[in-house]
Amino acid sequence: MRWGRMNYNWNWGIFFDVSPDGANSYLFTLVLGTWWTLVTALCAWVIALTLGSIIGIIRTTPHPWLARIGNVYVEIFRNIPLLVQLFLWYFVLPEIVPRDIGTWLKQLPNASFYTAVFGLGFYTSARVAEQVRAGITSLPGGQRNAGLAMGLTLPQTYRYVLLPMAYRIILPPLTSEFLNIIKNSAVALTIGLLELTARARAMQEFSFQVFEAFTAATIIYIVINIFVVTMMRWLESRVAVPGYIGSKTAVAATH
Repeated sequence: MRWGRMNYNWNWGIFFDVSPDGANSYLFTLVLGTWWTLVTALCAWVIALTLGSIIGIIRTTPHPWLARIGNVYVEIFRNIPLLVQLFLWYFVLPEIVPRDIGTWLKQLPNASFYTAVFGLGFYTSARVAEQVRAGITSLPGGQRNAGLAMGLTLPQTYRYVLLPMAYRIILPPLTSEFLNIIKNSAVALTIGLLELTARARAMQEFSFQVFEAFTAATIIYIVINIFVVTMMRWLESRVAVPGYIGSKTAVAATH
């Protein structure tokens, strides 16, 4: 059997050719897509970290009804695939809310961006909530009791005693979640967000240089991830508590 040789015309200079819009080069198009990827990921991460911390905290409070609310939230947003959630936010929500609100949502400029931010934020917040809960519960019970014995209220005990330690413990798994939210932003191309993957896909469709387009996108993702990991490792070394960051991280990462 003779195997045919792939006839592919490599053209690394394609990045400097003018894209179909006639205004920018393909390289600038990928840079613009990278910008939207980073903005989407960062905005979604603010939602995920804030909301995930709140949900994680209430799941560890001594109030059972609060813990149950947190558990329901985590189970809903963690078990529904991200793609399905984005479709629900983008296509279904405007149809089930009152007509005026639905019309406003449909006509909202950059609706795909806002949908991606909130969809990614809520989806990742459920995972962050698990990390925060694991970090708090991995601490010795005496720390909570000591805070309360010193006259601190329960919220003050969380703020000044439990959370500063818990965040240090779960910093490595939080880094993984941040990297995941950057990579998961690529799913937003399905609702029309022109982020990096969508721009690379458009480039290969117009120029037929599929390998060049996705090689460039791959390199950009790798550079972003290396930068994030390097910065988070530096931060981890700055806030590490001897005896905790190494021994407790595995506990948080397994949840």
